[in-house]
Amino acid sequence: MSPLSSISSFVVGKFRITPLSRSQPAGHHTASLSVRSGEGSQTHDRVYTFTPQFQSQESALMYAAVQGRYWLLNPAALA
Repeated sequence: MSPLSSISSFVVGKFRITPLSRSQPAGHHTASLSVRSGEGSQTHDRVYTFTPQFQSQESALMYAAVQGRYWLLNPAALA
C-alpha cells in the first residue's frame, strides 16, 4: 500500500474537508478528497479520487483542496 498524506482539513458548516495525496510506484501522486459529515455512529465519509497525476505531493494536495472548495460551492459537481 502506498503512503497517504494530507494537509490540514477545514470545516465549513457540517462538513470536514480533507485533501489527501497518495504516492504511486512511478513517482507520481494522486489527489483525493475526503468529505465527512455527522458525528459518532452517524458519521458519513465520502472519498473522491481524481484522475490527474501530479509530479509532487504538494501539487496533488493543492488540487484536492481546490476541488474541495469547488465542491462546497457546487456539491453536484462531484456527484
